[in-house]
Amino acid sequence: MDVIWWGIYLAMGLLVGFFAGLLGIGGGMILVSLMVMMFGTQGFPPDRIVHLALGTSLASIVFTSIASVRAHQVHGAVRWDIVRQVTVGLVLGTLLGTLVAEQLQSKYLAIFFVIFVYYSALNMFLDMKPGPTRQFPGPAGMQVGGGLVGVLSALVGAGGGVITIPLMTLCNVPMRQCVGTSAALGIPIALAGTVGFIATGIGKDHLPPLSLGYVYLPALAGIVIGTFVTVPFGARVAHALPVTTLKKVFAAIMFIVASRMLWSLYEM
Repeated sequence: MDVIWWGIYLAMGLLVGFFAGLLGIGGGMILVSLMVMMFGTQGFPPDRIVHLALGTSLASIVFTSIASVRAHQVHGAVRWDIVRQVTVGLVLGTLLGTLVAEQLQSKYLAIFFVIFVYYSALNMFLDMKPGPTRQFPGPAGMQVGGGLVGVLSALVGAGGGVITIPLMTLCNVPMRQCVGTSAALGIPIALAGTVGFIATGIGKDHLPPLSLGYVYLPALAGIVIGTFVTVPFGARVAHALPVTTLKKVFAAIMFIVASRMLWSLYEM
């Protein structure tokens, strides 16, 4: 692989690391769109591009989320009680999602990604206010909800922030706690998703060299190194900005990501 691609993946990690710290997301929604574009430019097989982007994105989120959680924990912004209640559901749902993704063609995965991100970004941008008495469901409801989040996260290659942040705000969790807790929820999602995409990709043909299943190791290395540099800075900015600004930034980035992926559909 040309050395220039190492630099590109490192730059992607620097960018995504900042937003991971800022918004409590693992950066997956941004990474998937960027990697689809980069993998296409590198000439990877079209029928494997989205799967590789999803698997590599989730693998990078393992490291990004850990760095983000450490940064937010300093500010006491992680609700570990929520994390404990949904972890089993998140893991099982994510593993199921990787199996579903394996059965879908890249084009259909991309279409699902675009629709989901537009919907999520619109809800966040409109700043929908929760009812004053809205609370979390009971233990069974939390596990079912975690399972659904896990499935969706695997299908869009994200750590769940784009889903869990709106859900937590709906249940009256303060925005800064949503950001920190979302980063923590990204860890079990990313671990399960990485295992699932490695397992379903092992032995598949047409994968590029240096791939472990559907995880492209050169991209993973560059992204992880970059994110560790910028995650702490993003977390500091998150605790200095107004809550409404955080929501607008989150929504704007999601619109941009979805639009780029929509454009890429014409090339598939």
